[in-house]
Amino acid sequence: MKKVYYVLVCAVVIFAVSSAYAAEGIKVDIPVVFKDAKVVFNMDHLAFDGDKPVGIKYMLLMRERMKETKTTRIIGIFHGDAAYMTLTDEAYNKFRKINTGNPYKKLIADMVAMGIELEECMVSMMAHGWVNSDLLPGIKVNGGAVSRLIQLGQEGYVTIHP
Repeated sequence: MKKVYYVLVCAVVIFAVSSAYAAEGIKVDIPVVFKDAKVVFNMDHLAFDGDKPVGIKYMLLMRERMKETKTTRIIGIFHGDAAYMTLTDEAYNKFRKINTGNPYKKLIADMVAMGIELEECMVSMMAHGWVNSDLLPGIKVNGGAVSRLIQLGQEGYVTIHP
């Protein structure tokens, strides 16, 4: 798991830093430039950097980088162990058996406002008894996360597994 996390961190750092922002003493021989990038984040497990989910952190970093280069199409698909991150305060509290509300709702709202498309898996919703009104504003429901990932792969999306 640590090796996968390290590889992901390196990939995102490389992605986020262009030759124009290279650190002093580092010469970038192969700058990363996108003509068009379509990326889907497979948010199916829990991975955190402090209190922030790694996938959400990197979706935000990637969106900022893609905004600079005018390439944009990021989709986050929540399912499995991470499915609860898209819930309203009431549904979150009920599912997690707490009273704090959803600590990710501002991050989710920020991502939606930036144009990052966020989806919740219908199968995960059915497994937990959730309905559309249990989801935060801007979250779309897909017909099944695994099938959706296959569909997006066929459409040329690159899948990131944070």
